[in-house]
Amino acid sequence: MLEKLKDILGKVNEEIDMATVTEETRLIEDLGLDSLSIMLFAMEIEAAFGFRFTEPVRFVTVGDVCAFLADKV
Repeated sequence: MLEKLKDILGKVNEEIDMATVTEETRLIEDLGLDSLSIMLFAMEIEAAFGFRFTEPVRFVTVGDVCAFLADKV
């Protein structure tokens, strides 16, 4: 799951050093994602995993996204 999310993050922001991304990596503080990047990240996740976010979800870390997706897919 983490590797797939790294691929998605690379599409959203090519400047992210994927070698430093772990489940503890914070999306905003560590990766510098802004509101537009977060929206693009969500859209890429939907496309990659074949589902739609139906309610607002607040992810802080990459691990939060992994845990959410583990429940959905």
